[in-house]
Parts: sequence; C-alpha cells; structure tokens
Amino acid sequence: MDRLPCGIYFENYKQDMAVVQTRARWTLTILFLMLLFCVPFFASERILSIMNNMAIVLIAVHGLNILTGACGQISLGQSAFMAVGAYTSAFLVGECGMSFWIGLGCGGLFAGIIGLFFGLPSLRVKGFYLILVTLAAQFILVGFLPYQLVDITGGAVGLDAPEPELLGLTIGTEKSFYFLIVGLAVLLSFAVKNLLRTRLGRAFIAIRDNDLAASVMGISLYRYKLLAFFLGCMYAGIAGSLFAHYTGHVDAGFFTLDDSIFYIGIIIVGGLSSTAGAIMGTVFLCLLNELTMEMAPLIGEAIPLFSRSALASLSLIIPGLIIILFLIFEPRGLYHRWLIIKAYFQFWPYAH
Repeated sequence: MDRLPCGIYFENYKQDMAVVQTRARWTLTILFLMLLFCVPFFASERILSIMNNMAIVLIAVHGLNILTGACGQISLGQSAFMAVGAYTSAFLVGECGMSFWIGLGCGGLFAGIIGLFFGLPSLRVKGFYLILVTLAAQFILVGFLPYQLVDITGGAVGLDAPEPELLGLTIGTEKSFYFLIVGLAVLLSFAVKNLLRTRLGRAFIAIRDNDLAASVMGISLYRYKLLAFFLGCMYAGIAGSLFAHYTGHVDAGFFTLDDSIFYIGIIIVGGLSSTAGAIMGTVFLCLLNELTMEMAPLIGEAIPLFSRSALASLSLIIPGLIIILFLIFEPRGLYHRWLIIKAYFQFWPYAH
C-alpha cells in the first residue's frame, strides 16, 4: 500500500479492517516475530524464566479481556479458573497417563464449563453483585474444593505435573518451554485479535456498552454472556495448564485472589478490550514487578526506616499506585496513548 501525503490510503473496508495494513507493518511484524523466537539463543535462563511466566500471565489476561474488557462482565476469579485448568491437566497427565496435549485441551475445556456455571448469575445480576459471584468462585474453587477432593487434587500436598512431550522430545528446559509457551501465547493472541473483530466480538462490545440496547437489537444476552464466560475461563484454564507443567507442581497456594486483582490491573493499565493493550499491560506490570523485587534490597539500604515486611510488600504497593495513577491520568490505558503517538508520526508534519 502506497503512502500518500495525507497518510495511508485505503480503497475498501477490507483494507481498513486488516490486522496488518501495510507492507511496512508486515515487515516489522515478521521481524519482531523472528526476533522473539531468537531470544532463547542469546538470553540467560533468568530472562527466559521471566518471559515464560509473562507469556502464561498474558494468556490468562487475554481471557479476562474477553470477559471484562470486551463483554463488560467484571470477574475477580480468573486465578481460580487457572487453578481448574492446572489441576485438570496435572491429574489427567500425571495420574491417568494421558498426553500433555489432551491435558492442555481438557484443562481449558473444563475451566470453560465451570465458568459457565458461575456465569449463570450474570443473566440476573451485574456490577457489584457480579463481582461478589466471581469472588465466591475464587474462594470455592481454590479455598474449598482442593481440600475436599483429596483423591483428585492431592489436598494440601498438591499434584506433580510431569514435563510435556512433543514429537518424542521432553520439554524440560527454560529454552524448550519458551518455544512452547510463547508460541501458544502468540497463537492465542492472534485468535483473540480476530475474535474481537467478528460478529461475536461486536456482540460482546454491544453488551458491554449497553446491554438493554443490545437486547433490543436482537442480541441474545443469555447466549453471549455465557459465551464470554466460557471463552474467558477457557483461556484461564489453558494458562493454568501451562503453569502446572512449567512449574512441575500444582498447589492451591499458587492461585490467589491477589493474582486475580493483578490481572484486572493489567487490562486497566494496558487498555480495556484491546489485544495490544493486554500485551502492553502484561509486559509493563510484570517487568515492574521484577524491577521492584530487584530494587527492594537497595531501597532498604538507602532508606533504613523501611522494615523487612514493608520492603516485601513493595511488589504489591507499587503496582497498586501505578493502577491508581492510570485510572486518574490515563484511564484508557497504554494502548490509547500508543495510538495517539502513532497518529502523530503518521501525519507528521501536519499532525495537530
């Protein structure tokens, strides 16, 4: 596509709605993906570990972005649905001897089905009351069931999750896990991007903006709200399954309410209902967490007034302050700011 003096010129809606719109952007996208998958060949184990955990968080955040960002159904139970996927996959693969890929698929599917059950109240309640329903899911699925279904979950001890295999090769190193986890994160990010551009995605957005108007237009609130819960929880289940096999163990203590709140903060910082915003928010807050943990000892030496418990809480305090600042000064997130910057350079020197 040629660049004209007024910017980028499109001749039809298909060109305007394309995910990657110009040859230059296609080139940058391909170069970025090549660089992304070359990282394991020159990065340290520490960096690969950070990126693997970041990719798992991103998959869970994509699910929350479908449910909360696109459809407007606020959820504080995303971490609990990750636990469902993690326990399901660990049990099927570790105890039943099934393939990792079957465990991964069943983990996502079972988490989606459980999500349907907790999504049923969304047909009658919303806002604060829906938050309480999803909060109940967090307590029931993580705080109660693992200690009642001991034969399946292992109780307080938890379950061991074996290393996955692909084409007869065992995936057990940071480098091999990187290709698996980041590869799935890229594919699922592309799937979410396209989902939000379909009729289903537009129905979700209509419900989020005004569910009464959406109902008048013929959109089935019953069908689409439950679909949003299923898809959002299915992504969480896939993330939980990957997390289980990556860490090698599943325990209820891994899936806390703090994590669910953290995922909400990510989509606020990145930008609601935006795939790129979910990526930006995940990278920003996860790296901020890592930087905070690295800087905590230095802060303790520089400011002796801080106690050890206060320094340990910095990883919660600083992201919380960042979320508050974004809500005040940039409520539409990093992605909105990126669009403004991109438009400025796209129309330079005539940008206003």
